[in-house]
Formats: sequence, structure tokens, C-alpha cells
Amino acid sequence: MDKILEINELIKKYSEMGIISSKDISDGHHTFKELYKQRLIMFCVICNIFPKLSWKSKKHYDEENDPMFEGDFIVGINTPEGVAIYHIKLEYWDLFDVQEISRAPKYDNYTSEDAMNRILSLTKYNLHRNSL
Repeated sequence: MDKILEINELIKKYSEMGIISSKDISDGHHTFKELYKQRLIMFCVICNIFPKLSWKSKKHYDEENDPMFEGDFIVGINTPEGVAIYHIKLEYWDLFDVQEISRAPKYDNYTSEDAMNRILSLTKYNLHRNSL
């Protein structure tokens, strides 16, 4: 584990120095940039399949104490297990054909693991019988 921390510190250091971009780091098959783009596309498809459950917003619940990242918006889906949310670059706003809301729901301290489980819980819906 110490080696992982050491490698991550080097990545951070070299990134801050402009020597590397973490987006270009690869596992030998995919770069972080590619993986984030794949996640964006897959989440977009999920949200667009479930438009009645999905939403997007340019503001967090508490914009004063938790401002939006520069150039980002927040998109989410209300699943049977709770909300799952991602920050997405504004250039992809129009890909999400879902309702716009004035403010995102309040963050409930879920983890990345929780988000994946929440999204997986969407498999409980039967799309063929229009159970939405």
C-alpha cells in the first residue's frame, strides 16, 4: 500500500508541475480520460432510458457553501436505493435529455460503492412492462 501512496503522490506532484496529465495515465489498456468518457456515456444512456427518474442542474443544493465546479453541471438519477449523482462537464449538457431542476438534491454522504449499487438497483425495473 505504501507504494500506491508513493505513486499517487508522484502523479500529483508531476501533474502540478505540468510534466504529466493524470488523464493520460493508463493501465495498459485504457487511460483515465477514456474511462471517464465511457462512464459519462454509460450514465447518459442510463439517465436517458429513465428520464422520469433523472435530472440535471447547474447548482448544488447549497451553492453558497458547496459551489459547483467550474465548467461542470450535476446530473443524477433517483433509484430504488437512493440518488446517484455525477459531475459532468458543461459541454455534455445537451446529451442528457432529462429535466432541468433549479438545485440538485442534498448530498446524503453516499460513497462511490453506494452509487454503483444504487445504479445497479435500476435493474429491478421491468422496462418491457413499462413499470416506471
